[in-house]
Amino acid sequence: MTRESYSILLAGDSISKGVILEEKRNRYIVTDENYVNIVKEKIKGTVKNISKFGATILKGIEMVDREFKKEKPDIIVLEFGGNDCDFNWEEVAKKPGEEHFPKTGYHLFIQKLKEIIEFSRDFGVIPVLMTLPPLDADRYLKWISKMNKEMEQNILTWLGSVTKIYWWHEKYDSAIRMVAEHTNTLLIDLRTAFLHQSDFRNFLCKDGIHPNEEGHKIMASKIIEYLECHYPYILKNFKNMRGGF
Repeated sequence: MTRESYSILLAGDSISKGVILEEKRNRYIVTDENYVNIVKEKIKGTVKNISKFGATILKGIEMVDREFKKEKPDIIVLEFGGNDCDFNWEEVAKKPGEEHFPKTGYHLFIQKLKEIIEFSRDFGVIPVLMTLPPLDADRYLKWISKMNKEMEQNILTWLGSVTKIYWWHEKYDSAIRMVAEHTNTLLIDLRTAFLHQSDFRNFLCKDGIHPNEEGHKIMASKIIEYLECHYPYILKNFKNMRGGF
């Protein structure tokens, strides 16, 4: 049987926090027009958003552990990977001839994502994964190099090609998909929703990585579409009382 209310916990990074780049003042702000606020208006129950700017999967495990000790949600939605695959670009620019490592190594990311899924299930909580919105490698390179030509060239020297930024980001997205398949975990494919647009770059901020407000609408639409297709009873407008998690 379905229920009158569901408790959903969202753990992620700045994208799920609702952070966008305000171009006029060139600073990050949290917009009220974020995908979480749009979706939660359609949900029967509560959505608690514990997402943090800069969070990686390692930080996510700490966040979820603290939250589970306080109260157990019905569902947890996980949105990590964008910061995990990122590098210390200032160090890369200073030492382009040396080896550098991402904030969370690829194999460690997979391991920890599996751990948090298992941890959630041990608590009787249903885990849901989300794929990463794509990034614009050219705009992102200019952003991380702070519009400094020398810094940009040094980063490019280390990368070999600007396309490696997109490829590396996509690799972590593929890891999320692989983990979802191997662990039989629900997956909402946000990335494809962006790539189906005529030019996904129009839905990203100037930094090339954070979805803008229109991008958040795409994310919200995809999540609602997913729920309508697979779990309509969690939506406010659902009438049929059959089914349930």
